[in-house]
Amino acid sequence: MMNEKTRTALVIGGCRGIGREITLRLAKDGFDVLPTCRKCSDETEKLAEEVRTLGRSCRILELDVRDRAGTRKVLDAEFADNAPDAVIYNSGIAKDNLFAFMDPEQWDDVLETNLRGFYNTVQPLVFGMLARHGGRIVVITSASGQTGQAGQVNYSASKAGLIGAVKALAREVGRKGVLVNAVAPGVIETDMTKDIPRDAVLPLIPLRRFGKAAEVAGAVSFLCGEDSTYIHGQVIAVNGGLVI
Repeated sequence: MMNEKTRTALVIGGCRGIGREITLRLAKDGFDVLPTCRKCSDETEKLAEEVRTLGRSCRILELDVRDRAGTRKVLDAEFADNAPDAVIYNSGIAKDNLFAFMDPEQWDDVLETNLRGFYNTVQPLVFGMLARHGGRIVVITSASGQTGQAGQVNYSASKAGLIGAVKALAREVGRKGVLVNAVAPGVIETDMTKDIPRDAVLPLIPLRRFGKAAEVAGAVSFLCGEDSTYIHGQVIAVNGGLVI
């Protein structure tokens, strides 16, 4: 069981878009939060202040998920004595192109961030969670990883890889009380989706609207809370019916 007195949540990629809403929601749920970003700014400090007004502590960690050694150094320094109660992996980028025209950098950059970054940030913390016999790992994947999407072979491959990783890791660590699940958003209103042609996409969504980042954060909140203690190795879709 998680420590109810000093629950901590590490939110990888927790300062913008969906990650920002996850950070705020978990703070509202009573977690002290440690969101990460590549570089602190006025916006990250504003987030920290918002968390503090909720009565929880917030410490921004600077790291680049692609830098294995640098990331390990930051995490070892922060969690040398105790692993976080919840780890949310939300780091991700998209560089879309038809596969026939996709250059090596578009492929490598997306796989490095979305999939390799998961190993670099989550793997160093798993042993501590196993030693404590408890914890939650929630990975933000995508509807594109569930069904595939034209023009997103790199992105779909990375997000499908995360789903496979979640299911395999769940089989490894469940007996030690560590719950592992994924949340698969559909089209969510963030900077990443601002250029999507709404008229073309909305007819594909039964609810006829894009999702809100707060709606994804709600699913993460559920998976980190006490009402989800028998949910393990699952993919929770938050997509308005885009993938059924």
